[in-house]
Amino acid sequence: MSLKRNILANYIGQIYVTLIGIVLVPVYIKYMGAEAYGLVGFFAMLQAWFMMLDMGLTPAMSRETARFRGGAIDAASLRRLLRTLEGIFIVVGALGAIAIITGAGYIATSWLKVRELPLSEVQQSIILMALIIALRWVCGLYRSTIGGFEQIVWLNGISVIIATVRFALIIPFLIYVGATPEKFFGYQLVVALVETLVFVTQAYRLMPVVDAGTPVSWEWQSLRSVLKFSFSIAFVSVVWVLITQTDKLILSSLLPLSDYAAFTLAVLVASGITLIGSPISGALLPRMARLNAEGDEAGLIRLYRNATQMVAVIVIPAALVLALFAEQVLWAWTGNAEIARKAAPVLALYAVGNGIMSLAAFPYYLQFAKGDLNLHMIGNAIFVVLFVPLLIWAAGKYGMEGAGYAWVTANLVPFMVWLPVVHRRFVKGLHAQWLFRDVCLIVVLPVVMAYVALRSITWPEAQLLAAAYLVILCIGLCMTAAVSSSWVREMLWHKWLAAPSR
Repeated sequence: MSLKRNILANYIGQIYVTLIGIVLVPVYIKYMGAEAYGLVGFFAMLQAWFMMLDMGLTPAMSRETARFRGGAIDAASLRRLLRTLEGIFIVVGALGAIAIITGAGYIATSWLKVRELPLSEVQQSIILMALIIALRWVCGLYRSTIGGFEQIVWLNGISVIIATVRFALIIPFLIYVGATPEKFFGYQLVVALVETLVFVTQAYRLMPVVDAGTPVSWEWQSLRSVLKFSFSIAFVSVVWVLITQTDKLILSSLLPLSDYAAFTLAVLVASGITLIGSPISGALLPRMARLNAEGDEAGLIRLYRNATQMVAVIVIPAALVLALFAEQVLWAWTGNAEIARKAAPVLALYAVGNGIMSLAAFPYYLQFAKGDLNLHMIGNAIFVVLFVPLLIWAAGKYGMEGAGYAWVTANLVPFMVWLPVVHRRFVKGLHAQWLFRDVCLIVVLPVVMAYVALRSITWPEAQLLAAAYLVILCIGLCMTAAVSSSWVREMLWHKWLAAPSR
């Protein structure tokens, strides 16, 4: 299967899913109100904390599926592993949902700062959230299985359809049926149920056939083979949630629900940076794991470095635009000057942090492919002990902006300190080339161009014209970053040489 085709499918699918979710947010606020949309932000945060229950098993399932395709395990072992994980996911998902439902009353009356919405409606919405989260979490097992088979085109095609139903078709529902939070989450529950059924069907269609009589039932031994790797991933996932969601958890209790909605908007826009880079990682991880299983070290490192440049060319311009022109972006998006003014500082800080994070994630991909996450665990354990108290203090004392500064610190420190250690452990001599040739050379010219634009552009008052300025600026920065990439230049040179002469 073509890696380029998979990456392209990931980009088309995930950019569509991201954009449709972001672009339509002002419409949700218009019909539901800011406070009701604050519940949507709380739901996203709650879902992220629920993912801690994953225990690293979905990435392990994806990796084992890729290893099956590389010949490292047999079909019976893969099917037994899936059956075993199904039992765990269903039980843990049900227990997690019950826990959220049990605490729904306390969350509605004591944790959230609700001012206008009826508390009974908020409580009912939280119960619906619990059911949706449990379904999506179980669905993640089958999604990872399909990804391990590198069925990326199918995966993204279905994701586009589901996103359209989830984000776009709900608008006429809100207009003609009702725009209360309870109706909004009831609609999302139906979509989550259909989504789960579709992914279960496809995952089992892809699973290899085994001989009649071969046992494929629940088996502890099949789980033991991946526990070390999954526990490493689980630790990383817990640390990741602590780093990325603690601010949202704290602020959900400190801020009025309408202000929390503004914070959610800023973080949502900034998350587009990480989602720009994630399509590459989604196609990259199973391919890197396969190359490692085949013993192709040179191919693994070549793919690793080329993918770094590919992400840098796309992520760096986006981060610069969101960081330096945050208020203009929010104004062009929402048409609401007050929201733009309030959320702009938060967007700028989270954009910088997310840009760094997208590049700092690459050493993790290398460790994932190697099946050795010990350094990742050690580094994250040290970091979370130092960072989380700082985050709690900054968010509690300075609110949204304090959380933003803590987020930048959370990503900059490991990028500067820990990445050299990881690279030296797995590939000696790689870090200097990776940092200076694959990252820094691509950063310099776009930064200079963005600074010149910041000092020279006079922004129009018209919303659509401001949006056009931003699009042109982003395209110019992307072209500058592409010219700065040795991989892009080499690829274009080979294409030019291969073109038929006229």
